[in-house]
Amino acid sequence: MIDMNGRRVLVVTPHPDDAESGAGGTIAKWSGQGAKVVLVVCTNGNKGTSDRSQSSSDVAKTRRKEQTAAAKVLGVTTIIFLDHADQELEDNFKFRQELVREIRTHRPDVVITIDPERKWIRHRDHFVTGRVALDAVFPYARDHLSYSAMLEDGLEPHKVKEVYLWGSDEPDVFIDIDLTFGKKVDALYCHSSQMSLTKEAGSARLKNRFSQYGYKVHAELAEPFKRLELRT
Repeated sequence: MIDMNGRRVLVVTPHPDDAESGAGGTIAKWSGQGAKVVLVVCTNGNKGTSDRSQSSSDVAKTRRKEQTAAAKVLGVTTIIFLDHADQELEDNFKFRQELVREIRTHRPDVVITIDPERKWIRHRDHFVTGRVALDAVFPYARDHLSYSAMLEDGLEPHKVKEVYLWGSDEPDVFIDIDLTFGKKVDALYCHSSQMSLTKEAGSARLKNRFSQYGYKVHAELAEPFKRLELRT
């Protein structure tokens, strides 16, 4: 069992609700064990509706409130809203700089984000978030001459020890979420604007999804990740 007491975790999610869906049980488990969890929400989710009566700004406001409530359920310590427009993330200097800044500010032992290499079809925001987060971890946050102006703000280079990727086609680590599955569901359903199923039906679907990994760790339910260990 991983001892998470006192460890620092940075979660980088493309949209409000992605982290809850992919890693909510693990986030709740680790925060309950004493980890300090910071959530970075890259987009404001302002295109996440089929209701034509709502403006993008209305959707963004709703989704910020939902994300704030969900983070509280999971025991997240701090939420950072980068407020990029939904479906408009780019692998560029600005976005990478933002993630490097958060890494150097919060100095995580572990980064959790989405696997960018999903096969065949994937949301572009998911791909860009995962790719830029990994690049920010290595080498940009590590090297003092990368974004060197941050040194003037006291943001020294930082070496992340581990990365956990949810949504991977090749998971190799499985986290028992038997005791935190309820919090995962509660947090996900804080995002009520995104839920098409009743909570009971959605919970059953999630239980079926994560039950296929439980046996890996002698549990009923587990969340799968690709784990990357970085050299120090």
